[in-house]
Amino acid sequence: MSSSVPQPHTVAEPAAEPAPRPAVGRGSLLLALASGVLGAAVVLLASGKTWQKGSAPFADGGMPVSVSGHQVTAVPGALALVGLAALVAVFAVRGAARLIVGGLLALCGAGALAAALLALGDTSALDAAAATASGLSRTTVTGAATSAWPGVSAAGGALLLLAGAVALLRARTWPAMSNRYDRDTPGAARPGRTPAPAAGEERPEDLWKALDRGEDPTETS
Repeated sequence: MSSSVPQPHTVAEPAAEPAPRPAVGRGSLLLALASGVLGAAVVLLASGKTWQKGSAPFADGGMPVSVSGHQVTAVPGALALVGLAALVAVFAVRGAARLIVGGLLALCGAGALAAALLALGDTSALDAAAATASGLSRTTVTGAATSAWPGVSAAGGALLLLAGAVALLRARTWPAMSNRYDRDTPGAARPGRTPAPAAGEERPEDLWKALDRGEDPTETS
């Protein structure tokens, strides 16, 4: 007759906590932020500068006239503001919405770039300024010259386009603004739960029950 020998119970060791994941996409995130903010700032700065200069015929001489980027075309400045809003919105949304916002950012950059390049050969705003200065309804400016600011604006649009392209390719790996609020704090106690009493510890309701039975709860057995 064989006697069964109780086997010792093996206590499973707690699983090791997973190592924290390294930051993913930090380089692309910084690239998109830097190029987007810098590109929008460059476009807005260039839009306020003088883009074209010329001379309006007046009497026996000429009257100097000039126009700013806003007067030539308001498209780059407006798209720069929309691009900034889209850059912020990339971090407020998730999933497929990030691709949509990233595409909008890329379109803003492409539009600002194209508008600045198209303005290089367009003197209609300068002709209108010459007509206003001379008082003549039909006046063609002479000696028209274009400054370097349209090219600077185009460079800013290219930076916005780069930010949008990076967002389209890498935005899924970027953290969202609300991530820190979606997870419970490790070790935090959940509300509404009363901790269980330790072994051998009397609860207040046990003392009241002992008094009802006529016992003295302070006596120790």
